[in-house]
Amino acid sequence: MTGIDQAGGRHAVGVPAPGPSAPSGVDSNGCGMVEGVVNPAGERSDATGSDDRRGRSGRGQFGALGLHLADPGVERSVLGLLDDVEGALRAGVASADPLVTEAARHLVEAGGKRFRPLLVALGAQFGDPTGPQVVPAAVVMELTHLATLYHDDVMDEAAVRRGAPSANSRWTNSVAILVGDYLFARAADIAADLGPEAVRLQARTFARLVHGQIAETVGPRDGEDPVAHYLHVIAEKTGSLIATSARFGGMFGGAAPEHVEALAGYGETIGVAFQLSDDLLDIASESTQSGKTPGTDLREGVPTLPVLYALASDDSDAASVRLREILATGPLVDDALHAEALGLLRESPALKRARETVRSYAEDARAQLAPLPDTPPRRALESLCDYIADRTS
Repeated sequence: MTGIDQAGGRHAVGVPAPGPSAPSGVDSNGCGMVEGVVNPAGERSDATGSDDRRGRSGRGQFGALGLHLADPGVERSVLGLLDDVEGALRAGVASADPLVTEAARHLVEAGGKRFRPLLVALGAQFGDPTGPQVVPAAVVMELTHLATLYHDDVMDEAAVRRGAPSANSRWTNSVAILVGDYLFARAADIAADLGPEAVRLQARTFARLVHGQIAETVGPRDGEDPVAHYLHVIAEKTGSLIATSARFGGMFGGAAPEHVEALAGYGETIGVAFQLSDDLLDIASESTQSGKTPGTDLREGVPTLPVLYALASDDSDAASVRLREILATGPLVDDALHAEALGLLRESPALKRARETVRSYAEDARAQLAPLPDTPPRRALESLCDYIADRTS
């Protein structure tokens, strides 16, 4: 069973504890940079990249997330925690059935930003990040997140996830659903070792995730504002788990109660802000910036915030009227219509309004940090607010 070993080390039972050496990705002065945190092999990519690769963001940044960790000690602590999480994740999904183990490790080994464990690690900096329950708490959050991805890919009929074949396309929908269930069970098992409050919080977070997915699937009810509905879905599906991740970091690091609450509020708000900024990047950016073909959501008929603002607009200029006409037709599979809509959206008041909404959430997230001491970990969290506001400007 994965849990906390009796010696109090930050690793899963049955997994050797990491050695005393400094984690890879930290250069000689302790200010390394991580692009995307982990790669499919579980190692950090571009971890010791040269300054010309680091660009204007400078040293001490988790590049793909816009996170600045200017303090060498904090960076070493966070990197060490994330190292431990990687090992514990692999141990945590192991099963007596080889097929279950292979399928459950599929997305773990595909890599990812590990944003939720990162929030746990940063939250723990406001207490004792070496506490024996910090890494298991991060594993609970990441396993819960990964479980939702297995289910999402079945619902979306996705063929690819994180650059690899999705579990449903590789093994069938039934296997993907059951493996997602297995990961939820493993997360609950680990949470049980953290105590009843952890179990309660994880269960309530899971309930919010389910409610958010149902709300998204059903759509706005009669008389419900589509924009308000969309923001509610994001808060439930995305913000809730990130909020609990930041809360777990503070809780299991032993932070003061008022600091734990501040971290949770920040986590939910920054989670919504990140999702909304991704909406904008899908429209406004080139593929090299967003990581996917611009206008993918448009082509698939996904009603993101700029689209909802455009549809709700009563602007009478020709461009706005034409944009509403195109968007009202649904998924834009026709290349010419897709290109026209994308061009109109990029110049629309709706996109400007969506940018203002993202900036508002980013500033609200910053305000949530006010009760926390003005230390390097707080400034690291503030850097995420700056990044979100800048990336969609």
